[in-house]
Amino acid sequence: SLYKRGMAKAIKRDHLGAIDDYTAAIALPDAPSAVVAMTLYNRALVYASRGDNEQDIDDLQAILAMDAALLLTNVKTMARQKLARMESRSRKSNASKHCACS
Repeated sequence: SLYKRGMAKAIKRDHLGAIDDYTAAIALPDAPSAVVAMTLYNRALVYASRGDNEQDIDDLQAILAMDAALLLTNVKTMARQKLARMESRSRKSNASKHCACS
């Protein structure tokens, strides 16, 4: 229920409330790994929407470090794709900062 409540708050753009609910759901000792992974992914999206890329990356990397046998494969795939998009944007941003255009 914490996961669902976090999703509802994220939809309403209550980012801090969503992060709190997602964090509480992740901390539950009996939470299934698949739920933890989806919760980490959704929390990463909220962090990204707030511009908190460090926390976003930490959550995505935590998903990738999880035992694949315990997860839905699409969660790891989504995390990999999100990290790749972030790295691509970062490279483009850095390239444009170093451009000696006149």
